[in-house]
Amino acid sequence: MKTIERHRYKDKQIFQTRTLTYNPYPMTEIESVMGSIASNLKPEMVTKKYREENATNPMFGHCYHSSQALFYLMDTNVLEQRTAIDYHDCSHWWLVDTTTDKVYDITADQYYHVGQTPPYVDGKKKPWYGWKQRPHQRTLDLMVLVLGDRLVGDTLQDLTTN
Repeated sequence: MKTIERHRYKDKQIFQTRTLTYNPYPMTEIESVMGSIASNLKPEMVTKKYREENATNPMFGHCYHSSQALFYLMDTNVLEQRTAIDYHDCSHWWLVDTTTDKVYDITADQYYHVGQTPPYVDGKKKPWYGWKQRPHQRTLDLMVLVLGDRLVGDTLQDLTTN
């Protein structure tokens, strides 16, 4: 069983927490999990500034939340997030198995689709974006879609007092 929390803050104080509790996937299932993530990506998950290109290049704009979802969904501590600037001058995100150096990139086709190569050669480990590297809301929503009956709970707790 695994638990992921996403806190919301006001004045640097937590006022709300979303908690996902689930049964993670073993590394032996990583390829099928990647396929499930890819098949659950939706245009509305993409940041608005990337939606125009996403309309003709369906994997464009999905690298961060799909990589973060894969990172949390797997029952392992060997996956490491990597990022590099690509030909668009945008950050591209993927995961690497630190024991084998195998790359796991759900959205690599966004490059091949336009005759480009993913920027793996320039990749560096970097913390997740956001306040205290908390998981993004899009990531959690994507995880819920992928987990199916592995999802034990998805709760939202309001910590404000009246």
